Amino acid sequence: MSDISATHDVTDERTTVRVFGGPTALIEIGGLRLLTDPAFDAPGEYPVGPGRVLTKTAPAAIDPADLGPVDAVLLSHDEHPDNLDHSGRALLADVPLVLTTRGGEGRLGGTARGLAPWESVDLARPDGGVLTVTAAPALHGPEGSEPVVGEVIGFVLTADDLPTVYVSGDNASLALVKEIADRVGPVDTAVLFAGAARTGLFDGALLTLDSAQAAEATVILGARRVVPVHFDSWGHFSEGRSELVDAFTAAGLADRLSLD
Repeated sequence: MSDISATHDVTDERTTVRVFGGPTALIEIGGLRLLTDPAFDAPGEYPVGPGRVLTKTAPAAIDPADLGPVDAVLLSHDEHPDNLDHSGRALLADVPLVLTTRGGEGRLGGTARGLAPWESVDLARPDGGVLTVTAAPALHGPEGSEPVVGEVIGFVLTADDLPTVYVSGDNASLALVKEIADRVGPVDTAVLFAGAARTGLFDGALLTLDSAQAAEATVILGARRVVPVHFDSWGHFSEGRSELVDAFTAAGLADRLSLD
C-alpha cells in the first residue's frame, strides 16, 4: 500500500476523456488508454436480483470493436449491469489488465486484479514513465449499504509529470470525497459518476452523487475540470444534463464542467 499524498502543480492539457454514455469513458493519459466501467449492451431491461431490473434507455455512443486498444479497464464494481454488462464482460477478455475490487477479482478471474482502498499499481507508459493507479474509497449508497450494494472503488491517476485524475466510481459520499481530497490534494480532472441514481433500495436514497453534490465535490477536490458520466442512458438516473448544468451554474462552476 502506498501513500500518494505528494501533489504536483501540473495543469497542462495532457489528459483527454471521451464519454460514451452511462459510466463508460476512455481516458488517455501519458500514452495509456484506460476505459472506465464498460457497458455497451443495447437498450432493454437487465435483472439485478429477484424481481428487480434496471432499464437501459439509450445505446452506447461507440461499438466496442471501434475502441481500439485498451491498456487497462478501471472497473468500479462488477455486480451491476449498468457498470459491467455482457458486452463489457466480453471486452475484458482482450484487455491486459482489469483493476477492480477485491471481490471482483475472484468473480472475474482472467486479468482482473483486485485493489483495496489506497492500494496502488504502477503502469508502464510508452514514453518510459510510470502512471500510478490508486484505488480510492467509494460508497454506493447511504452509510451501511455495503452488504446490499457490494464493494465499490474509485481511482486516482498520478505521475510526477502528469496532471492528477480522479475517477469516482459509483460513490454517494461527500465525506469520502473529502478524505480523497485531503490525501491527494487538488486534482486536475475529476471524472464524476453523477446522475442521482435511485432505485427501490434504501427508500430511494441516493446511490451516486446528485448534481448539486457533484458541484460540491468539485470544490472539495479543487478540480480544474469535471467530466460527468453515469447521468444518461439508464432509467434509474434521476438527474441528467440539464440538472448538472443548472447546479454548476448556480455554484459558479460552469466553466469547469465539460459535457462535450
